[in-house]
Amino acid sequence: MLRLAVPAFLALVAEPLFLLADSAIVGHLGTPQLAGLGVASAALLTAANIFVFLAYGTTSIVARHVGAGDERGAVANGLDGVWLAAALGLVTSLLVAAFARPLVAAFGASPDALVHAEHYLRASAAGIPAMLVVLAATGILRGVQDTTTPLVVAVAGFTCNVALNVLLVYGLHLGIVGSAIGTVISQWGMAIALLLVVVRAARRLAASLRPHPGRVLVAARGGIPLLVRTLALRTVLLLTTWVAAGLGDVPLGAYQVSATVWSFLTFALDALAIAAQALTGKALGAGDTAGTRAATTLMIRWGLIGGAVLGALVLALHTVLPHLFTSDPETQAALAAGLVVVALSQPISGWVFVLDGVLIGAGDTRWLAWAQLALLVAYVPVVLVVRHVAGPLDDPAAVVWLWVGFSIFMTLRGIALGLRARSDAWLVTGATR
Repeated sequence: MLRLAVPAFLALVAEPLFLLADSAIVGHLGTPQLAGLGVASAALLTAANIFVFLAYGTTSIVARHVGAGDERGAVANGLDGVWLAAALGLVTSLLVAAFARPLVAAFGASPDALVHAEHYLRASAAGIPAMLVVLAATGILRGVQDTTTPLVVAVAGFTCNVALNVLLVYGLHLGIVGSAIGTVISQWGMAIALLLVVVRAARRLAASLRPHPGRVLVAARGGIPLLVRTLALRTVLLLTTWVAAGLGDVPLGAYQVSATVWSFLTFALDALAIAAQALTGKALGAGDTAGTRAATTLMIRWGLIGGAVLGALVLALHTVLPHLFTSDPETQAALAAGLVVVALSQPISGWVFVLDGVLIGAGDTRWLAWAQLALLVAYVPVVLVVRHVAGPLDDPAAVVWLWVGFSIFMTLRGIALGLRARSDAWLVTGATR
């Protein structure tokens, strides 16, 4: 578990560092630019992360085949996911670029913020195919129990991203668009590097590199429940961003940075979920339900401890971190207040992400889809109440209410996942579910 989780942790925390670096660099351009980045990032991440099943579903399928002793079939099925990622990425990229303006306008941010958001989103759309290919290729490597290679690629990509953003934003004075261009270049570099590794493995195992139409369609159909689950989760985040956008540039800018910090913590805790996906899939593929239960219990414990440790760190630094992202005193105060709630909610996040990873690794995606839809419905009245009580325009305390509402959602999600994990309905063995 440590061999899988530690490299996965380092690779996953490198991923949100793309946005942390963008936030730190863009934040010093001004509050409207930071608010615009918040809107554009929400739209961009939604467009890309609704296809996270390309990583999660691929990990589960590949790991089950590995557990059943079919390594060639594992890689072959994984390559079908890569072809599906490329096709979906191209279509999504064109749609986002074409409809950048209405997408960011839907959030209702200020006119100044919307201008920056549109420019950033349109430039960033070119990186969406690379983002999806990275998801699928990473899923293959996780499924064959290799989390080290994605780590190396992620670190190289992050380093390149920071250097390019500083050069393009401040050196060439391209502003927020320069930040988007630097990130796109880094994303394509990561995609190419991971593809080279996967292709080499396919050739070693004599697995075909050509797309198999039937298997690609099966992969697409199998990903629908995870797509529904992810859409429900992204809708929750979009609703929260929508509320933040209607509260003024200061709460929106503070929420953008605090949400980026939350994403950073999420990816850190998700390392255990990645290990859970790979180990659960492999164990169930080999028919070992007892081993699956034992690993789940251990990783839940680690999730709770990890969440408590990360929460304590954020709480200790909640007045220091705001100065890294903005020089505006009002935004700093709002951000510091929001980070307190983010810190206190981390043990809940550790519980949620581990159990989510276990059930994804088991292929229990239909239940996850229906559960997340139900939780979305439950969150709507919560977020409407938050919008009502959040206070007047540009009130720094509004960020606290936003995170309190979101913490309620995470608590409900944790209860639902815990009840499902106590049952035996998800413990299906074999190479396929």
